[in-house]
Amino acid sequence: MAGLLNHLLNLFFPNLCLICGEDLVTGEQQLCMTCFNKMPKTNYHLQKDNPVEKRFWGKVDIAYASAYFFFQKGSDFQKLIHELKYRGNKEIGVVLGKYAGADLLNSDEFQSIDMIVPVPLHKKKQAKRGYNQSDQIGKGLSEIMEKPMHMGNLYRKLESATQTKKSVYERFENTRGIFDLRNPDAIAGKHVLLVDDVLTTGSTLEACTHALQQAEDVKVSVFTLAVSM
Repeated sequence: MAGLLNHLLNLFFPNLCLICGEDLVTGEQQLCMTCFNKMPKTNYHLQKDNPVEKRFWGKVDIAYASAYFFFQKGSDFQKLIHELKYRGNKEIGVVLGKYAGADLLNSDEFQSIDMIVPVPLHKKKQAKRGYNQSDQIGKGLSEIMEKPMHMGNLYRKLESATQTKKSVYERFENTRGIFDLRNPDAIAGKHVLLVDDVLTTGSTLEACTHALQQAEDVKVSVFTLAVSM
């Protein structure tokens, strides 16, 4: 009976790979293993002073930084970010967060984190979208890495305009002072993993890090699902 029900569900709601459109088999979620194995992963979590870390040099004090895969406009894997941010597919964030978390467990540096803090959305934007995409990534990471999510302390106090078509300097100005901490003591002395979806200029992550560093002796590392090439 269960097999018949699954067959009917797949008939009306086909479970297809987001990249190639082929049917997924048992154990696959969102991506087939063929496409997963073709993902342009950075493996920066295994490389000290990697290009993601260098983007923050001279701007803000980051302990470690990495991104899961390379984001390139027009590529097949751009679909993953669009599904997460613009098409309401929040589950892809959790799935990719789990895959990334399994990789981060191979890094002593990232294993040393105490908690995961997603980059917050302004409450108006989150209400419009229905969820925060960074929360979804964080959930996947948290489940695999067995590290707690710490939400609600770091918050976006000002709503900012979209970053999409802004220059590097405009992005920096657009994020200056828009984040704050409600309770710095709650993360004092902790190693925080700050999580976002895509790293472009890093201005949002810089602003978040400055806010987190109001806490005494806090250590901030950064992880993003993708890094723009």
